[in-house]
Amino acid sequence: MAEKRSKTSRSSGAKAPAKATKPRTASRPAATNKVASRKTASSTATGKQQVSAPAKQARRKLAAVADVAKVTRRAVIGPLQVVEQALDDLKAVNVRVLDVRKLTDVADTMIIASGTSDRHVRSIADRVVTDAKKAGYRPVGVEGERDGEWVLVDLQDVIVHIMLPRIRELYRLENLWDVSAARREAAERSA
Repeated sequence: MAEKRSKTSRSSGAKAPAKATKPRTASRPAATNKVASRKTASSTATGKQQVSAPAKQARRKLAAVADVAKVTRRAVIGPLQVVEQALDDLKAVNVRVLDVRKLTDVADTMIIASGTSDRHVRSIADRVVTDAKKAGYRPVGVEGERDGEWVLVDLQDVIVHIMLPRIRELYRLENLWDVSAARREAAERSA
């Protein structure tokens, strides 16, 4: 009869005591722990190891040292050497390197070279630009690539002029920037 009373009390509309449920926030960490344990189990199964915080710091320090090494390499290999190597690789003709520090503040060195054709001039200029970028020197500007008769590559401290021989003869940049050559030419004219 006790059973009947309890059944009748339920059927009479009285609510049974509610089950104690866990709050949602309490179940979330358990789920994340399961996910974390799955990740570690799968990472050990695949052979990957989890990296600890000190190991991450050590990797950051090594990356910083590598960045310093890049800057040191850049200081050792200057833009002048990069340009000279690129000109030599693509067989530029009649290369002149002029020190213009005493003449202008625009650049320290001016390089004048010739190519055998307009395609050769463009390819030399392209090689100078790509090699300079690889060495960490971004060109300020490149002019004249479209025509290919005279291409100027500005690397801030080094300005490179790559020209066809007839254009080079017409403008005579060596005489303009090389003071000793200009003095010799003036002495020859007066004599």
